Amino acid sequence: MRISFELVADPRDGVQGKSASRRLRRSGKVPAILYGGKQPPRLITLDHQNLLTLLDNERFYSTIIALKVNGETYPAILKDVQRHPAKNQILHLDLQRVLEDEPLHMRVPLHFVGGANAPGVKSQGGLVSHLLNDVLVECLPKDLPEYITVDLSSMVLNEIKRLSDLELPPGVTLVDLAHGRNLPVVVIHPPRAAEEAEPAAEQAAGASNAAAGGAAKK
Repeated sequence: MRISFELVADPRDGVQGKSASRRLRRSGKVPAILYGGKQPPRLITLDHQNLLTLLDNERFYSTIIALKVNGETYPAILKDVQRHPAKNQILHLDLQRVLEDEPLHMRVPLHFVGGANAPGVKSQGGLVSHLLNDVLVECLPKDLPEYITVDLSSMVLNEIKRLSDLELPPGVTLVDLAHGRNLPVVVIHPPRAAEEAEPAAEQAAGASNAAAGGAAKK
């Protein structure tokens, strides 16, 4: 399986509770847990500053991480991040072990390309609206994509692309689509200003015609 990032952790055996977690955070550490992979959960700590740097990279959320603890390496994926509501601080991290023969459920970002050259934009003056920014996929670790490309280059005005229109790598399925939810992904729509102007213009024209008709009767 493809490993994209390396993360070094220290064991947190026997160090539990809110007070212990607060002490760890004050010392620049982040409490975390590693679970799954048919093994017991393991409490670990991570370096806060290093983690902040990694979390700024979109790929960190959708790729496999080599987690190193006491000389052992575990393939893992990020499952949850708890952040402070007011500070740039990570409070807790959840990581899940990865097994080569066990399917993953991961959110993968969508990369939109070709929007500027789409007929609906270039010649018809439409605007692109992204309705989804990522999708939940199911696949084996070896098939996990870093992102899924959405090509807009042939889209016309008022056209919608849905989950069923996405081109997926081999071995990858969309969880929502498998459950019958064919969600809209992206649409090219007329500019709202133009939409609002049309009814106003029609009303003005109607009022003008009515006034003209009244004047003619006089």
